[in-house]
Amino acid sequence: MSFDGFFTHAMVKELNDTLATGRVSKIHQPYPGELILVIRANRHNQTLLLSANPTYPRIQITDVPYRNPKTPTKYAMAMRKYLEGAILESIKQLDNDRVVELAFDTRDELGDAQNLLMYVEIMSRHSNVSLVNTATNKIIDTIKHVSGDQNRYRLLLPGATFVMPPKQENKLNPFIANQAYADLALKHTDVKELKSELQTVYQGLASDTASYLATQLIDSDNTPQTYQEFLQHFDHPTPTLTKTPDGKVSFSVFKPDTIGEQISYPTLSALLDGFYTEKSQLDRTRQVAGQLIQIISNILKKDYSKIKKLNQTMEDTKKADQFRIKGEILTTYLHKIEPGMTEITLENFYDNNSPIKITLSNQLTASQNAQKYFTRYQKLRNAVAHVEEQLALTNQEVEYLESIQSQIELASPADTEEIKLELQQQGYLRENQNKKKKARVTISKPEEYTATDGTTILVGKNNLQNERLTFKVANKDDIWLHVKDIPGSHVVIRASNPSDETIQEAANIAAYFSKGRDSAHVPVDYLPVKRLKKPAGTNPGFVTFTGQTTLSITPDSQKVNELRTK
Repeated sequence: MSFDGFFTHAMVKELNDTLATGRVSKIHQPYPGELILVIRANRHNQTLLLSANPTYPRIQITDVPYRNPKTPTKYAMAMRKYLEGAILESIKQLDNDRVVELAFDTRDELGDAQNLLMYVEIMSRHSNVSLVNTATNKIIDTIKHVSGDQNRYRLLLPGATFVMPPKQENKLNPFIANQAYADLALKHTDVKELKSELQTVYQGLASDTASYLATQLIDSDNTPQTYQEFLQHFDHPTPTLTKTPDGKVSFSVFKPDTIGEQISYPTLSALLDGFYTEKSQLDRTRQVAGQLIQIISNILKKDYSKIKKLNQTMEDTKKADQFRIKGEILTTYLHKIEPGMTEITLENFYDNNSPIKITLSNQLTASQNAQKYFTRYQKLRNAVAHVEEQLALTNQEVEYLESIQSQIELASPADTEEIKLELQQQGYLRENQNKKKKARVTISKPEEYTATDGTTILVGKNNLQNERLTFKVANKDDIWLHVKDIPGSHVVIRASNPSDETIQEAANIAAYFSKGRDSAHVPVDYLPVKRLKKPAGTNPGFVTFTGQTTLSITPDSQKVNELRTK
């Protein structure tokens, strides 16, 4: 379902139960449009994510780790100034809209009590997070500044008077007692018509939620009971992730009546982590690595064009013998060629004396025409070796850059700095010459997972990590895994004789962190590290090996997340 007013209702209840009266201990802004508040509540630290990302706006508690920028943003500094140490008094939804109000009790610089409100607006590209002083109703700051040129209705800038987003006029709050649903159910027997009417009458009702409610009401013998049961889903949710046979994934607060694999989660926040983590991480990585993606795409475009031309040249070289044959036939029948001729038909003694038409230049002698064909033959013959070499080099570059593309799609935003360093080392990206002293990039540690039996599994997320993991970190007797013939991560089991279950779990991780993530039956090779070889002069992460065993694995994201070391 969508993150509509109904889902917001359920999420606000969960957040209130978990966070109310907690104290803000840390504040970070790891990515544009997203704020992290670490709140100490009920003797536990909870990480509250407030996202104004236009594609994935939401509010939730998250367990997904974030790497914060070395220099905090101005917005993060402002939020720290006003909110660090503040008590989160309450979390409230405004009517049944996608606006959440967080009330904070804190003290100003003079030590006087101060009440602040933070508004989280979950409205697609209009999403925002605003901190407002309740005494003056002035905006302290917003995560996205909106000027009068962008929005004539409301100004979202520091110092401006805060104006609420437009309300859904004349629409009912579905959680306040009413009979509109019953009247509409009597009036309409078609699901589409009833769905449309429900959306017109009630606040915060997205299309998919409206379709579900319309279906339930039409099929019901007791509409008041059905309506109340529908509302109860959002006060007592059963967080469920559904994967349909056609590959679509959706989340809901209840178990939907649809065909497909259903995964239950303990909380709505855990459900959103399961649904959004991959999608939002890819989106963030693309934002951070936009320049790298563009550079790689441009080089690959040139390489694809070059390969096409080289293959055409190779096809042309197959005609080389035809030029030699024509040259030899002309040499044999020089006496038949008269000055000024532009073509001649002669007997081809290489093909049972069948006639062959040969084009001539009327500006050349008979001997020069023959020599011209021999020259073209020799030129094409000499080109073969050069073209084969260029094809091999270009195909090798394409394979390498496509692997980098795959790594960017699988990487976290923090990993892109190492990918950038690798591209600089390989000469694809210029280093910043303006910096007098180059900042040293330390290769980060591989990601760690723990098998069911407690064995450690390490995963490299880019070529530099892969290289270091395989040849510096891993022991010679450790087991190394990699998907067969496609780009993917190096995976190492820190054991010389792991159990079959651990090998299966490590192979699932290797398949998941590869270009075959969304495929079924992905082949994964495994063997001891000591059988790996690193050919001289090859790109980072490139290895050769023999004597491997191959498994067929269908990647399972849930199992991967279960093995991730906290």
